[in-house]
Amino acid sequence: MKGTCEHGEFELLDGCPQCIEARQDAEVNSPENIQKRIEAVQPKKETAITLRPSEDIEAHGYYEESMRLLEYAEKRVIATLEQAQSATNDLSVISKLTKAMDDKRKALLSPLEAKKVEIRDTYKYLMGPVIKANEITRGKMTAYDIEQRRIQREQEEINRKRMEAAQAEMKLKGEITESVNLVEVIEAPKRIFTEMGTISQTDHWKHEVVDFALLDDAYKIADTVMLNSIAKKHHDTKQVPGVRFYNEPFTTVRPK
Repeated sequence: MKGTCEHGEFELLDGCPQCIEARQDAEVNSPENIQKRIEAVQPKKETAITLRPSEDIEAHGYYEESMRLLEYAEKRVIATLEQAQSATNDLSVISKLTKAMDDKRKALLSPLEAKKVEIRDTYKYLMGPVIKANEITRGKMTAYDIEQRRIQREQEEINRKRMEAAQAEMKLKGEITESVNLVEVIEAPKRIFTEMGTISQTDHWKHEVVDFALLDDAYKIADTVMLNSIAKKHHDTKQVPGVRFYNEPFTTVRPK
């Protein structure tokens, strides 16, 4: 059998899908149900905090409400003002629920964070001398390595110049009148071995920009802080070559 309503004809046994959905939506978002959901996420003044959130009854309640909100969100269609108002109600509940869960998380973590800070500060003080000793000794070892490499390069340069002079004399006179007398080249140690350990220097090349104007464009980085400031202050009214300013609004929720 057929029936009719504002949406047209429908099967009486099945009912009008639009009307059924509207009634369900009205029931879910009735003032009484909305108030119940808001009260469900209000933080309770006297709730025992455990170190195992999965066993916390209050946190479990938050999770169950979150799952219901997720189900509503996945099925929701927003095409009319009424549907947008319904979504606004849910966003208000979501905002309250998020704050309640975040407050619970912070309450659980707060004593642990305080303990972490206490341990960190204590060991920062206790380890101060050994860290400083490590820094000083490593610095002196690096200086030693740099000096040994410098000496080796100078010795090699002396020998190179003497060999060049000998080759030039050979080319000019056809003989070498004096012995070349190459200096002994002492190679800088690549590793130092002892009974207690081994140490070596590992190259770590870095860079320093000495003239920004000479840099290739590929190595120049945009000033994102300045560009974001322009976008916030001037929107898209101030033109910057090579830059597009655009608006990407986000939803702000202020629950009552």
